[in-house]
Formats: sequence, structure tokens, C-alpha cells
Amino acid sequence: MSSRMPGFYSLSLEERKRVAAAALGIELAELEHCLEAGGLPIQKAEHAIENVIGTYALPFALGLNFQVNGVDRVLPMVVEEPSVVAAASNAAKLVRAGGGFHAEVDEGLMIAQVQLDGVPDVQVARARIEDAKVEIIALADSSVPNIIARGGGMRDLEIRDLGDGLLVVHLLVDTLDAMGANIVNTMAETVAPTLASLSGGRVGLRILSNLADRRLVRVRGRVPTSVLAVGEQSGEEVRDAIVRASRFAETDPYRAVTHNKGIMNGVDAVILATGNDFRAVEAGAHGYAARSGKYSPLCTFRVAEDGALEGRLEMPMALGVVGGMIRVHEGAQLALKIARVDSAKTLAMLAGAAGMASNLAALRALATLGIQRGHMALHARQVAIAAGARGHEVDRVAAAINLIGSVTLDEAKAELARIRS
Repeated sequence: MSSRMPGFYSLSLEERKRVAAAALGIELAELEHCLEAGGLPIQKAEHAIENVIGTYALPFALGLNFQVNGVDRVLPMVVEEPSVVAAASNAAKLVRAGGGFHAEVDEGLMIAQVQLDGVPDVQVARARIEDAKVEIIALADSSVPNIIARGGGMRDLEIRDLGDGLLVVHLLVDTLDAMGANIVNTMAETVAPTLASLSGGRVGLRILSNLADRRLVRVRGRVPTSVLAVGEQSGEEVRDAIVRASRFAETDPYRAVTHNKGIMNGVDAVILATGNDFRAVEAGAHGYAARSGKYSPLCTFRVAEDGALEGRLEMPMALGVVGGMIRVHEGAQLALKIARVDSAKTLAMLAGAAGMASNLAALRALATLGIQRGHMALHARQVAIAAGARGHEVDRVAAAINLIGSVTLDEAKAELARIRS
């Protein structure tokens, strides 16, 4: 399979579906069925959460040109913002020219926290808990036999003294291909009484931590200067401008937040498409960005020894490919099939690559022509639809209002009226 589909964006919707199905080796009927009603029939949605009265759809798109660890990947992306998919696909093409993305991911350890209040002697409590580690691990594992049968389970524990008689015990758990929230929460509740007895303290919270810093993904990507040129700016000039923009984010937390938002444009789009908890990943990402006490960028760019632009991304990525919404959401199941995901680790690496691609695209636009030119050209289509344009009218209205530089609803309505008259 190749992730290169030149001209894909210019095809009609029906043509895109046919081309995608053929390229991905998926039956067209299966693709259309899984995405009908957003991939989640109301009969299933009714039982997925509380107080359901319907479903809410977002565009399901394909991120193209991605090559991760030498393998071509088409990335499923669900997002409401114009330009995210196009920008990520374009940036992936640039990185592809430098050998593609190279990614790795840690062992999938999740953290469950058990809070112990009013511990009378922290040192004694620490020693007792350490001495009972084997028994605590066995007790935790006994509460989740299914994950143990598949080779997962609790691997270790950590004890943190937060002062004033407050201890927190971390259970480090390998959740395999599950995100693992229910697994680690069950373990924490199971061992909490034992930990309280050993420490002499009172049981407080028993819950996972979304700062999944034992489940990091790292992505590297290189872009030759020969493909970076924009207009009259040379590749070297664009490269240096991107590096300066990266330095800006490393220096200023106000810029770093927006820099990281650009990363999450790509990450969240893949996470949403695959039925994962984007809020958990967002929380962990921002917590990790602030771990030093100063909020910092999750992806940085530098000039490599050979003069190429080199990017490096590191962030927590707690994802799953089994359980939860994935079990019932046909669109999520199709998304995993499109990306040919075989494990949670693979999905984490693909989401990380999407994050770097989105960041690179944003920095290149900001450092050259400005972010609005391309963004507004795509936004014009939404404005045209809001004005009442249908079918072929959408592109005609969008092109007209973008050409005159007035992407407004009033201008779109006026242009639509001119076309229809």
C-alpha cells in the first residue's frame, strides 16, 4: 500500500471513496457502511452513554503521504477545523523526502495512584510497603485476570512522600493494547485497604493518572532544504525561520501553548478517528509540557549537521486499540483498519507522527506566507455552505470570495446570488 494519492483532494466525494477503497484494499461497500451515520448507529449510541437523543457527526478524512518507520500509512483523521488534514498531509510529504518519520514508544505502563492520608511515620510505612511489594503485586493482578492471561499486569510500585503525612503509592501496570483506565482503577481499589493497613494511614483517592510519563512516544523527522522553499524564500531561509519559531516557543510559554495546540491538531484528529480518549491525551500532554515548572513545546526543530531541518517530538500517548468505544463504534474500527494498526504502540507512533506533521506545517506557514492565506482559502468553503451554496456552487463561491480577500458570510451570499442569477 502507498500513502501517496496525488490529486486526491481534487476528486469528487464519490471518486475519493472509490480511490481510497482501492488503495487501502477495503471493499467500497464496507467503507460506506462503516461511515454511515458517522460510524455509530443510533441503536448503539443509545446504550454507549447516558441521556442519548442522537449522534453528532464530524468529517472523517485521510491523512496522506505518511511514512513511519519505513512503512506507508494512511492516517484516519476526524477534525472540524479546515486545513488541518491538508497541512498535515503536505508536511508528511516534506518529511517523506527526508526518509519519513522515525518513531519509538515506551512499554505501555499506566500509573494508578493510591492516596494515603494521615500516615504517622512515613519512613516506617515506606519500608513496610516495599517489603510487601510481591504480595501487593499479586493482589493487584488477582483483580484483573483477563489482562494477566494476555501477558499484562502490575510490574512495579513507587512510593512518593508529598509531606504532612501524605503518601501516594503508584502502581505501574502494563495494560498491553488497552488504554487501561478501568484496569488500573480496579487494581488501585483492590490494593488500597492493604496499603492503608501497612502505612497506618487512611485511604483517599484511588484513580489512574493521565500524566502517562511511562508511556512516551518519540518521533524524529528530517526535511531536506531542497523541498522547503516557499515563493521567493529559499529552503535555507525557510529552515532558519522554522528554527527561530521553535526557539520562540521554547522561550515563551504564551507561544508554547499555541505551538502545542498545533501539535494536538494532528494528534487529536487521529485519536478521535480511532475512538480513543483525546481529553486524557490532551491533559497528559500539557502536564508533560509543564513538568520542569515551565511550560515548554513538545516538538522542537533544529538545523542538522548536514543542513537539513530536523524535528523531535516527545510526549505521553496512552491509547488503546481494544475495549471502550472502539468495541461498538464501526467508524473507529474502520479507522484502525485504514491505518493498518496492529497494536496500541503502533497507533501511538502514528498519532505522534501526525502531531509533528501538523506542527511543521503550522511553523512553515507562520514563518513564510502567514497562517491565514491557506487557512482562509479552505475556510471559504465553510462560509459558502453557510451562505446556502450547494454542490458545484460551493467551490465557485469559495473561490470568488477568497480571490477578493473578503471571506465573509455577506460576501458569500452576494456571490451566490450573482451565480444563481
